[in-house]
Amino acid sequence: MVTLQNLTPLDDTQLEELGFTWHTDVDGSKYVSNQLVEVTQEEAEAYYEAANTLYDMYVEAAEYVMENDLFFELGIPFNLIDMIKKSWENDVHWHIYGRFDFAGGIDGKPIKLIEFNADTPTALFETALLQWALLKHNNLDENQQFNNVYDAISENFKRLITLFDDTSTFDERYEGWKILFSSISNNDEEEVTVKLLQQMADDAGFVTEFEFLENTHFDDEGIYDAEENPYEYWFKLFPWEDLASDEPELTTILNSIMQNQKAIILNPAYTLLFQSKGMMKILCDLFPDSPYLLHTSFEPLQNVKQVEKSIFGREGANTAIIAADNQLITKTDGPYDNHKKIYQEYVDMPKDVHGEKYQAGVFFAYEACGLSFRKGGEIMDNISKFVGHTIV
Repeated sequence: MVTLQNLTPLDDTQLEELGFTWHTDVDGSKYVSNQLVEVTQEEAEAYYEAANTLYDMYVEAAEYVMENDLFFELGIPFNLIDMIKKSWENDVHWHIYGRFDFAGGIDGKPIKLIEFNADTPTALFETALLQWALLKHNNLDENQQFNNVYDAISENFKRLITLFDDTSTFDERYEGWKILFSSISNNDEEEVTVKLLQQMADDAGFVTEFEFLENTHFDDEGIYDAEENPYEYWFKLFPWEDLASDEPELTTILNSIMQNQKAIILNPAYTLLFQSKGMMKILCDLFPDSPYLLHTSFEPLQNVKQVEKSIFGREGANTAIIAADNQLITKTDGPYDNHKKIYQEYVDMPKDVHGEKYQAGVFFAYEACGLSFRKGGEIMDNISKFVGHTIV
């Protein structure tokens, strides 16, 4: 059973003062739980080790995909392949952050990889800042959590310049490099999240600006804000796979910009390999004895309970749980049904006394750096709740 600790919640006004405006879901329920998951030091260290180990496995699997030209198997759009190869070959294209989703890790259950959200900052604000605020609001020790997300990502921005593991080499010689941060307009969550990343880059010593995606300008010579100021780096909160399908002309321009080394795009194009759920099938092929992997295939599994997922699905959309006798147990609708499918061995999530399930999320920025949880039902969808944690 998941062990929980009750909290006095932050009210809506307090949350909004922090910049957190997406505190209420469409059904009127509160998005942030008024409880914390209790985690032992040993459990926190196990999450840390799992994320670090799996990231190394993903790197090896990506190299295997490149060498064997397996882009089609992973559902990679053809017009992104050259950009993926270019970003992979050059160290200046540094992976800033990602988030592993895990089953288990608490209540005595083994840690199992559900998926790697390699280019998705959902729950970044909540994990990096809101957990700290919740603990402080309740007069708890805010250091009693596995959460170094803010500093870890700031340090990773420095590695864009130094290209060294040791960021102590970053000094005033590197100051003045410019990053433009962009999100779509009319989405508070995405705008606030991107501006949090912008602040992390500011703290790292970069010169930064924000521009909505629709006001950002592009040509073969570079990337510009609305006032035509050029930037060496551009961070976009817009999925690579959607860019390829919805904006093919812009994708062609960005490819030219990258090939001609006029600007560097964050997160790198190669993170789409990690984002593809098809990589979990490649991982199973390469690491069949890994304790962290659930059996995954491009074809339905035989005689086992399994989960069908769209290869680039998000927020639990277009997901089905299928019994060992192939009978449908439950499914969700969504916009990703046209994507290729993967089939992953089912694993049950840890539960609380009310039967609600908990999925762990571990952010990765050069190394594992922060833990939080999602609470929900059989399929974690966009109305699952954010739950902080404390180490006991």
